[in-house]
Amino acid sequence: MTVLFTVPHTWVWAEFGDVARVAANLVDPAGFLDAPHIAPNHIETGTGRLLSYRTIREDGVTSPKHRFFPGQLIYSKIRPYLAKVIQSPIEGLCSADMYPIEPYIEHRYLLYWMLSPSFTAQTSAHQTRTILPKINEQELSRIAVPVPPLAEQRRIVAVLDDLLSRWDVGSIGLATIARRVDRFRDQVMFLAGTGQLVSTNLVETASPPRAASVVDGELPGIPVTWQWKRLEEIADVVGGVTKDAKKQADPDYVEVPYLRVANVQRARLDLSEVTRMRVPAKKAAQLRLLRGDVLLNEGGDRDKLGRGWVWDEQIPDCIHQNHVFRARVRDGVLHPKLLAWHANGFGRRWFQVNGLQSVNLASISLGKMRQFPVPVPPRAEQETLVRTAETYLSLLDGMDRAVGAAGQKAVQLRASLLAEAFAGRLVPQDPNDEVASELLTRIRAEREATLPKRKMRTRRTPEKLTAPPTRVTDDNYQQEALPL
Repeated sequence: MTVLFTVPHTWVWAEFGDVARVAANLVDPAGFLDAPHIAPNHIETGTGRLLSYRTIREDGVTSPKHRFFPGQLIYSKIRPYLAKVIQSPIEGLCSADMYPIEPYIEHRYLLYWMLSPSFTAQTSAHQTRTILPKINEQELSRIAVPVPPLAEQRRIVAVLDDLLSRWDVGSIGLATIARRVDRFRDQVMFLAGTGQLVSTNLVETASPPRAASVVDGELPGIPVTWQWKRLEEIADVVGGVTKDAKKQADPDYVEVPYLRVANVQRARLDLSEVTRMRVPAKKAAQLRLLRGDVLLNEGGDRDKLGRGWVWDEQIPDCIHQNHVFRARVRDGVLHPKLLAWHANGFGRRWFQVNGLQSVNLASISLGKMRQFPVPVPPRAEQETLVRTAETYLSLLDGMDRAVGAAGQKAVQLRASLLAEAFAGRLVPQDPNDEVASELLTRIRAEREATLPKRKMRTRRTPEKLTAPPTRVTDDNYQQEALPL
């Protein structure tokens, strides 16, 4: 038996299969079209919170799914979702990559253990090494579980329910603040890109030359001294290179770092992981990024279209892949940051309207990117506008960092709270409680008593089950027949 840490003498360490069972019940979703359908992305990581769900009909589900019932735990068995589990308040179907779990002990006690870092660390260590690593039913049954007396389980759950409900309120509040900071940042970028951050003398100036291939919609007002231009009028816009896997060993190619969509975030660059590829030397020279180049995403999720930022030569000889466009402003006619802020602000909606949407991805063509409408202020006004915008954005960045730090502390607090609970230090022990070893003995006896009786096999009497599948109730741990 695995022992992860010391527990009180009235507790025992048990295997997961001793305290719960996987209630696998694959069904054809065609008979449950209006039933709720839960997938791993409907569950918040590490909190046990159900974010949303859709019906089988809405999701267009056709492959077999697991049926689950109210009170059961629904656990995602596939990486990277091993920290996702809820106690279901409803009946429905869940992804085949999830397990409905029927606990024999206090349901919410097991839920909290499955949400703990100790449990997730074990499941990560026991997952199968496949293309999509997952933990199978056999490995799950061997995961260690600290089991207190039943009465203590309920005391622990009562305290955790109270404390973590308060934690949830604080966590939701932090998330709300983070969203507001993001909205303020989007608004500052929009106002900076259109001149409204420093001027109230706005008019509907002449639109850029008409382009039949794009839909501009209603353009915002800009100062009277500004002009609308198409991006191709003020910048050279080019696409990146496609990685040729077959020629990566070509000795005539040179190896260079390159930027992907993941590197080009909204108003920032994430250079924590920059990969490399081999390309022809001529192509590397053509696509080498220079200080002041504006990088704009060509594709990805719909909200990634056109997002980008300014290159500052952080990495020598870096190029960009085909899903990232490069706009190099000609003759200093527009400050690169003003272009980037405009693309991230006003451009957010424009790119979504003019992009193409497939089932999972969106993209915008190079031709349409070149037609992006850009307001151009007089050069004398640009530096002042950039400094003003940077002042506001730096304040928002500071708020964002503070919220992020508070969020990290909140995660650590939750983990510490669970660690205290499962080490037996959250609530006092009661010497009058039935010890956990006796609880497990009783559970084992009740399970054996309800196992289906097997008839003697003969040539005329095939083996068959004499009772339907069963489900354990939470209050008295008596078996009841599951709906078939």
